[in-house]
Amino acid sequence: MIKKLFITGLIALSFSGLHAQTAEQLRQAAKTFTQQKDFGNAVLVLNRALQQDPANIEVMKDLAGNYNFRGEYQKALDVMKPVLDNEHADDQCFLIAGGIYKQLGDDDAEEKIYKQGLKRFTASGPLYNALGEIQFSNKNFDAIKNWEKGIQLDPSYSRNYFNAARYYYLSTDKVWSILYGEIFVNMEPYGSKTGEMKQLLADSYKKLFSAVDIQKDNKDKSDFVKQYLSVMSTESALVKTGITPESLTALRTKFIADWFATPGRPAFKLFDHQQKLLQEGAFEAYNQWLFGPAANLSAYQNWINTHQKEMDAFIAFAKNSVFKMPEGQYYR
Repeated sequence: MIKKLFITGLIALSFSGLHAQTAEQLRQAAKTFTQQKDFGNAVLVLNRALQQDPANIEVMKDLAGNYNFRGEYQKALDVMKPVLDNEHADDQCFLIAGGIYKQLGDDDAEEKIYKQGLKRFTASGPLYNALGEIQFSNKNFDAIKNWEKGIQLDPSYSRNYFNAARYYYLSTDKVWSILYGEIFVNMEPYGSKTGEMKQLLADSYKKLFSAVDIQKDNKDKSDFVKQYLSVMSTESALVKTGITPESLTALRTKFIADWFATPGRPAFKLFDHQQKLLQEGAFEAYNQWLFGPAANLSAYQNWINTHQKEMDAFIAFAKNSVFKMPEGQYYR
């Protein structure tokens, strides 16, 4: 009898403790369940948090996310729909709702939600990216306009560069798949898409120099691109025997020297980054890291084994610098 009363008391105490916690404390407890993929308990705790604070948008976002993970898409949507009209909703609310519609296979509703979000959050890189992705999946090539808008208005968000680089690689463009591709790799040096982008970057250089005259049909391009192609053309002999990590290192070293030798060039963070790597003695290792795995993985590993000091210098530099594109350097 005493044992039974003791157990009953413990249960009552645990529930009273749960009630005593704030909505934010409950939300943090639910996050642990989510990380453990125990979505059922996460939902239980988040619903408790919502009872305590019915207007808590962060709790609602987490609750919708966990319903989504459980495959209960309609419940997730029922949670998010009222949030979208709330004056305190952020762009992530529209991204979550759009993701739910994606799971439901409702492309029209998904696209509509992103457009609705962009009316309120006109400089949201994630929303421009998501809108571009759903449009591109439906063969609406206005997608590139949204990725470009995301790059222009929210230059620190990486995924628009990734999608724009892939788009331009499949087009007749010979420049922006290179520039956007390298920007993305520097923004996400260890991301899941980085290997794919390194391969595309190497192939983009092959595409650029496959033309007899890389400046041909250049009249409609921006002044920035004209300057870029002019300098590249001057040094094109350095890759006449093929595109390799070594020939690209030589080409790009000369490019940076030539680019900064002329006063009044447009400011561009990527070129500043390359110049800094040159000054730090880490540019060769950077180029090997960028192009080596796609060219020949065993040769790349051998280069590391014989140039450990240079690679260590590059890694040290990379660890102590965060690559971020500033506003106002949009030239497309």
